[in-house]
Amino acid sequence: MEKRKIGSLTVAPIGMGCMGFSHGYGAVPDEDYAIAAIQKAYEFGCDFFDTAEAYGKEMFFAGHNEQLLGKAVKDFRNEVVLATKLHIDEKELTAEKNLSQVIREHLQQSLKNLQTDYVDLYYLHRINEAIPLEDVAAVMGELIAEGLIKEWGLSQVSAETLAKAHAVTPVAAVQNLYSMLERDAEIDIFPYCLVNGITVIPFSPIASGFLSGKVTSETKFEGDDVRKFVPQLSKENIAANQPVLEILKRFATEKKATNAQISLAWMLHKYPNVVPIPGSKNQERILENLAAWNVTLTEEEFSALEAALDKITVHGHRGHVESQQASFGQQWSKK
Repeated sequence: MEKRKIGSLTVAPIGMGCMGFSHGYGAVPDEDYAIAAIQKAYEFGCDFFDTAEAYGKEMFFAGHNEQLLGKAVKDFRNEVVLATKLHIDEKELTAEKNLSQVIREHLQQSLKNLQTDYVDLYYLHRINEAIPLEDVAAVMGELIAEGLIKEWGLSQVSAETLAKAHAVTPVAAVQNLYSMLERDAEIDIFPYCLVNGITVIPFSPIASGFLSGKVTSETKFEGDDVRKFVPQLSKENIAANQPVLEILKRFATEKKATNAQISLAWMLHKYPNVVPIPGSKNQERILENLAAWNVTLTEEEFSALEAALDKITVHGHRGHVESQQASFGQQWSKK
C-alpha cells in the first residue's frame, strides 16, 4: 500500500467517509459500534477520516458526526488526517461580524467537536453564490498561516471555479462526486488538478452502493436515506445500469475480489492524485473497501476494463457542480 499526498499531508490511498454514522443512510448504528468501526479502520491502516459540521442526528443536529469521530480518534489523533467542512450562510455576515470572524466561529466549533486544536483539511462544503469565493480563499490562507488548519479544499466545483480560489490560496483537495457511473470530473477537474498538484477526493466512489452489486430494484431506502433521490438508484435506472455490474462481476471473479474493490482499484490505477472516501456504516464493508488498496490491476486489465466501460451508456446523472443555492442537497431536502 503506497501512501498518497494531499498538499503537505500524507495518507493511505483510501480514506473513510463517516457521514453514515449520523445520518443520510437510514437508521444509524449505536455509538459504540460506530466508534469501534472507525478504530478498526485505523488498525487496518486507514489514516484519513472525513466528516462535516452538518452531518447530524435527530433533525440534523449539527456536529454529531464530528463529535463521534473526535471520540473515536482521540487516543491517536496526531496519527491521522481529519477532514471536515463548513457551510456559510450570508445572513451570518453583519456589520459587527465579517467573513473571517464567521469562518473562525465555525472552525472553533468543529475543533471543539473533534477534540483537537487543528484541522488537517478544511473544506468549503458547497459554494455560496452570495459570498465571493476569493474572499473565502483569503480567509483560508489566514487560517493556514496561523496553524489552525493545514490545508483547505472545495467540494462539487468545476475547474473554472476551482481556479479562482486556487489563485488566491492554493487548494489542496477537491471533494467531488466521482465513480464509474459519474465521470464528469474526468473532463475538467482531473486534468486541472493533475497540472496544479491538487488531490481529488471522490465521495460516493461506489455510486451509493450500486457498484457493490448489493443494491437492487427491490432495495428499500427508508428514513433519511438520501439514496431515495439519487437518479441512478431509481428502479428504472438500476435495471438499465446492470451492464456495468456485469463487467465488474467478471473482473472481480478473475481477480478474486469484490465488485466494490474493483471499482476502487480502477480509479486508483487511473489517477495518481485520487484518494476515494467510500462511506459505510457496516464494519465488514468498511474493511472490504479499504482492502481495495491491495487489489492491483495490470495495464492490460485496466485497458480492458476501460474499453468495456466506454461502450456502456450510463442512465441517471447528477453531475459534479453544485452550490448551496443549486445542489443535490437542496433538491432532496425540499421533498
